[in-house]
Amino acid sequence: MEKFLQIAPHSLAIVLSRVSTEEAAAVTEKLQHHHTGYEIFADFKGENMEHFWNKKVTDAISETFFLGWIDEHVLLIQGKEDHLEVLREGWTRRALKPPRGFEIKCIGKDYSHSWTPKFLLRRNIMMF
Repeated sequence: MEKFLQIAPHSLAIVLSRVSTEEAAAVTEKLQHHHTGYEIFADFKGENMEHFWNKKVTDAISETFFLGWIDEHVLLIQGKEDHLEVLREGWTRRALKPPRGFEIKCIGKDYSHSWTPKFLLRRNIMMF
């Protein structure tokens, strides 16, 4: 039986998918081809800081931090558990916006969901 590696407490995995070219006509070439996970996180944060009608989402997103970018489609963010819960609720209510050029496929807790070291070795992982 393999040992499990806990990546980080109080984190959230956001699974993203690039939108097709037809759907992203308004998105510039630069935004479609982000160079780093941090740029994607910054765009995600910027898109969701505009929720002036939903102060809870704005406050929650302002208190999250970039944790990592896995396999070019999983954004890991970290924050207080109550802020992460607000983001989960926002996603279920379709109030959470994806970074430009992406759509959010699903959101999952990462602090209790552990990955094996073998999984991590097979992935291109950038963690801070």
